[in-house]
Amino acid sequence: MMHYWNYSSYYRPGPGATILWIAIAVLSIVALWKIFEKAGEPGWAAIIPFYNLYVLFKITWGSGWKFLLLLIPIANIVIAIITMVKLAKAFGKSGGFAVGLIFLSVIFYCILAFDSSTYIGVPA
Repeated sequence: MMHYWNYSSYYRPGPGATILWIAIAVLSIVALWKIFEKAGEPGWAAIIPFYNLYVLFKITWGSGWKFLLLLIPIANIVIAIITMVKLAKAFGKSGGFAVGLIFLSVIFYCILAFDSSTYIGVPA
């Protein structure tokens, strides 16, 4: 008789991992809320899927509807990187900060949300 292994039972994350992911999600929402308020947008937009992207693109690109560019395969990676660079510039931050937003977005969202920087406007 053959025995089939059920690998899903061996790789299930424990409750600690679940709590960690929930904490990261809540931290991201709080940081985006503050960033949106700094930019003069409603903070509650951070909790609504797709609308939060619309507001983020409105802050960075000037037109919220450009978030639909994220639907283009491969180009979406480039658009997301450019958006993070524009977000850094919109708050008067350097290219190094933009790199931080690209690779460690949750941490740098928190820095951007809780530091003394102000929203300059849509970068040219």
